[in-house]
Amino acid sequence: MDRLISSSNRQGLALLVIFCLWLAGCASAPPTPDVDYNPEIDFTGITRAAMYRDSGQVTGENPHQLSDMARDRIDKALQRALTQKGITFTDDPSEADVLLSWHLVTEAKTDVRTYETPVITGALYAPGFHPYNRYSRYSCWSCMPTRTEVSVRDYTLGTFVVDLIDPALGKSVWRSVTSSRLKGQFDRDQDKYDAAAAHVLAAFPPE
Repeated sequence: MDRLISSSNRQGLALLVIFCLWLAGCASAPPTPDVDYNPEIDFTGITRAAMYRDSGQVTGENPHQLSDMARDRIDKALQRALTQKGITFTDDPSEADVLLSWHLVTEAKTDVRTYETPVITGALYAPGFHPYNRYSRYSCWSCMPTRTEVSVRDYTLGTFVVDLIDPALGKSVWRSVTSSRLKGQFDRDQDKYDAAAAHVLAAFPPE
């Protein structure tokens, strides 16, 4: 079985679901966050925010233990992204219009794919033997017998969730959800975290 993620890499994977995966030179575009919000909330009136006390949780089938440094990088990146939108952060939740929270959910997944491969036999290389298409009279690779091959790959799917919680309601009023495969190594570059956080929070406030 071809395993995409080894146990030695699992501790650092949680950092990469949003903050490093597409910023590490991959060719694909970053995953687009799925955003939901309460249309009855006046988001233009939100000017002060604080961190939610239970922010930074990691749950799921392969929970990862994040270091305090890792959580600080993520917290700082999300706070900077909201600060650039005119929101001031306070250490006193009672003074905040919203509470910022994030958590990561991991799920073990298996990717199974089947494909056909030609069967090469000794007869194909016998003198004077040339498989061909009887209509066009040329050598025909597709005319060879085939067999079905199965590729099985294990990976971890990470879902990164950012909530803005109304302290009075005790409920989330804005949510951004992004899912992608976890892979890679630790990244300590705060600029990459900042860029990814800006992407995750790009749709706030809703228009």
